[in-house]
Amino acid sequence: MKALLLVAVAMVFASAACNAEDKPKGDPKVTSPLDFKVSGIDGKEVDLSKYKGKVVLFVNVASQCGYTKQYTGLQAIYKKYEKDGFVIVGVPANNFGSQEPGTNEEIVEFCSSKYSVTFPMLAKVSVKGDDKSPLYTFLTSKDTNPKFAGEIGWNFEKFLINKKGEVVGKFKSGVAPDSDELTKAIKAELDAK
Repeated sequence: MKALLLVAVAMVFASAACNAEDKPKGDPKVTSPLDFKVSGIDGKEVDLSKYKGKVVLFVNVASQCGYTKQYTGLQAIYKKYEKDGFVIVGVPANNFGSQEPGTNEEIVEFCSSKYSVTFPMLAKVSVKGDDKSPLYTFLTSKDTNPKFAGEIGWNFEKFLINKKGEVVGKFKSGVAPDSDELTKAIKAELDAK
C-alpha cells in the first residue's frame, strides 16, 4: 500500500514538472488566461500576456471533426477583425474521438494547406482529463472562471477574453464562428473602452 502511495505521489510530481513550462513565471497568482506561458505549435514559448489589450478567442481545434470546417469561419473573422485588435488562438487537442491524431507539424501542414490558417496556434495539449493543460484548467475551473466554468464538451468550443484579460463568454461547438451570437460578442468587446 505504501509503495502504491509513493508511486501516486511521484506521478503527481512528474506531471507537475512536465507542465511547469505552461505555468506563469514569477507571480504564482494567476488571474487571467493571458498570464500563462505556453508552447507554440512551432515549439517556441508563447507568452500569452502579449495579447493583453486585445480581444482573444481561444478555440480547441481538431483536424478530423465534423466541426473542422469551422476553420474557414475562424480564419474569416480573424482577418476581418485582426486590425481592430482581435486574435484567435487555436489549441489543438485529441480529447474527443481521437480527432486530432497528428503531430504539431502535421497540424500546421493541414491547417495551412486546407484552410489557409494564419491565426496563432499552440502546441497540441489536452483540454480535458487528468492531463489537462494548466491553461484549460484555468478556463474550465469554477475557482478561476466561475461564470463560464465547466468541462469542454467537444472540439471547437470557444472562450472569449476581453481587453482586460477576463473571460467574458463561452460558446459551444455548434456556435459557428461567423454566427450573429459570436460576432456580436466579439464586436461588443472590441468596441468596449
